[in-house]
Amino acid sequence: MTEPQSVFRFAPSPNGELHLGHAYSALLNLKIARASDGKMLLRIEDIDTVRCTPQLEKQMFEDLEWIGFEWDELPRRQSEHFDDYREALFQLEQMELIYASSMSRSEIKQRVAELEVSGTPWPRDPDGTLLYPGTERQQSQSARKPLNETFGHHVIRLDMAKTVEQQRGNLSWEETIGVSPNNTRSIPADPLVWGDVILARRDTPTSYHLSCIVDDAKQNITHIVRGQDLYHSTSVHRLLQELLGLSAPLYHHHELVLDKTGKKLSKSDRDTSLRQLRQSGTSKEQILKMIGFE
Repeated sequence: MTEPQSVFRFAPSPNGELHLGHAYSALLNLKIARASDGKMLLRIEDIDTVRCTPQLEKQMFEDLEWIGFEWDELPRRQSEHFDDYREALFQLEQMELIYASSMSRSEIKQRVAELEVSGTPWPRDPDGTLLYPGTERQQSQSARKPLNETFGHHVIRLDMAKTVEQQRGNLSWEETIGVSPNNTRSIPADPLVWGDVILARRDTPTSYHLSCIVDDAKQNITHIVRGQDLYHSTSVHRLLQELLGLSAPLYHHHELVLDKTGKKLSKSDRDTSLRQLRQSGTSKEQILKMIGFE
C-alpha cells in the first residue's frame, strides 16, 4: 500500500500587510511540502469580517505570488464556513462543556483586581492575558440558555477544568525535531494553563482555536508548520481535536523572524511588510536572503 499524501497549509489573515515572518512561514511550508511530494494548501482566516477586507486579501495574494509561494487548490475561506464551526459548538453543548459569558474585558480586570486584594497575583495564560475568573461558570447547567439564544449577545467559553477532568489518559502532540517528519518527540499538552478559552465571540460564531482545528480536519491536514508563538496554543487544539473526534496532525513550530529589537514582527510595523519593502525597491532575492531562503 502507498502512503497517503502529506497535506500542508499556510493560513494567513487578510487583516493587515504580510511581513517577513509570513514570508518565512509560507516558504518553509512550501519547501517541506514539495520535498515530501505533499500537497500545499492556502487558507484565508477571515473570521474577523470587519478587519479582514477584500483589498487586503487581494494584496496578500499579490505578495505571496511575488515571493514565489504557490498552492495546489482553491483557497478555503473561513467566512464561508461559519456553519461548520457552529456545528462543532453544538457538539460541545451536547457534552455540557461550554457556557455563555457576558463579562467584558474591563469587567474581568475589575473582578481580578478584587481577587488580588489578598496579595496573590492572578494567573495569566501563555499569551499574558488574565484568566477568566469563572464568575458565570458557576451557574447551574439548567440555568444556562441554549446556544442558539446566546449567539451575538455573549461569548462562548469552554469549561476547561470540567473538560480536562473528563479526558481519559494523557494528552500530547507529536512535534518534529527539525523539519524532518521522521524525527519526532511527544510533547505533553497542558490546556489548563489557558483557563476557560473563548470558542465563539459576540460578533462571530467562532474563534481562532475552534475554526483552525475544524478547518484542519475538513482539509485533511497532516502536517502543521507554524511559528513558535503558537506552540502553547497546541494544547488547546489537541484538546478540541479529542473532544470532537478529529485526527491530530504532526506539528512543527519554527523560530520566529524578529525585528531589530528582538521582538516578534507585527502587521502594524510597516518597515517589515512585504508591500512596503517592495515599494521601497527591495528585490525578491533580497527578501529571500533576509529570511534565510537564498
